[in-house]
Amino acid sequence: MKLIGPFKQIITLDHLPIRGKISDEDLEIITAGGILIRDKKILKVGHFETLKSENPDAEIENIKGEKIALPAFVDSHTHICFGGNRAGDFAMRNAGKSYLEIAENGGGIWSSVLHTRKASEEELLKTLLERIDFQMSLGIAAIEIKSGYGLDLENELKMLRIIKKAQEKTSVTLIPTCLSAHLKPKDFKGNHEDYLNFILSEILPKVKEENLAKRVDIFIEKSAFQPEESKNFLLRAKDLGFEITVHADQFTPGSSRIAVEVGAISADHLEAISDEDIDFLAKSETAATALPGASLGLGEPFAPARKLLNSGAILAIASDWNPGSAPMGNLIAQASVLATYQKLSTAEVLAAITFRAAKALNLQDRGILKPEMKADFAVFNTDNFQDILYKQGSLKAEFVYINGILTY
Repeated sequence: MKLIGPFKQIITLDHLPIRGKISDEDLEIITAGGILIRDKKILKVGHFETLKSENPDAEIENIKGEKIALPAFVDSHTHICFGGNRAGDFAMRNAGKSYLEIAENGGGIWSSVLHTRKASEEELLKTLLERIDFQMSLGIAAIEIKSGYGLDLENELKMLRIIKKAQEKTSVTLIPTCLSAHLKPKDFKGNHEDYLNFILSEILPKVKEENLAKRVDIFIEKSAFQPEESKNFLLRAKDLGFEITVHADQFTPGSSRIAVEVGAISADHLEAISDEDIDFLAKSETAATALPGASLGLGEPFAPARKLLNSGAILAIASDWNPGSAPMGNLIAQASVLATYQKLSTAEVLAAITFRAAKALNLQDRGILKPEMKADFAVFNTDNFQDILYKQGSLKAEFVYINGILTY
């Protein structure tokens, strides 16, 4: 048993709703607090000196100076296993080139596919671990990571195997997702339906056999896969035993409704979602994941986070870190900017990158500092939790504890 503290403030995020609006006044803030840990889980959170006197046999891990603690963050949508970079795409986009023009000049997702196929397993693992370490420096202890830059059997499995290897080398929880349905590869002989059938008959059985991922994603968009074929694909993937998530409503509306209809755990992007579909999504158990990094990278509108919350949706915020549309990778900076433009309370943002993001990954054991939860928490060198968003990503975590062990 171990007692860590004292902290100037502990923001537990306990006693908050899983959906809808939250006021900062709703936050539980424990001053001069401590976190009591046993067997990788939180035993109790409370006043440090009280916990110390009640548990005289506890090992004390003293925190010096005025610091705050809160649940470690969860990044529920990333593409951080990739080869190469697309700085040229970014420059061309800023210079006014269209998506089609960029693709014709060798850019776009297909560029990342070629670079990822060419990269060695050692190179992909090294860069993936570097990105995971950066995420941890922000206070993130759980990261979803998609395939989708292989787009054939060999390279999709290569990506997912690398994510599995990375899990053996980090204490950060990695949640792999099979995104073979990112787009139809240029070198596939057949139409979109043929390719989706190929994923279902050739890729997903191997993924299941090797236990490489329990989640399947698809990009529903005019430039990728169409609504009806996508819905059929998702239902068949679900029949194979996979959890479902969807790239939905990024440029055109309608696919978030499909996500709800197939029972997806989350619908991600939502920049183009209609008011009618906001209400439809808000009444479901499907989490609505905003990806402000993609809006910043593409110069597109943000997902209507305020409307989603007002309607009662389960709002998560994730980085979408990828080499093309969201190269920044700083979840805290992105969430801070989204809060400014969408008028989100600090409590709503913190919920969206902790327990609500955990909900978007079907993780029931983290995101709140309370008994029986996984002892994952981040410590910041400040006496005021509001500084995390106020500093807009420049305030990094001083310590990150995973399973109650100082990891960063």
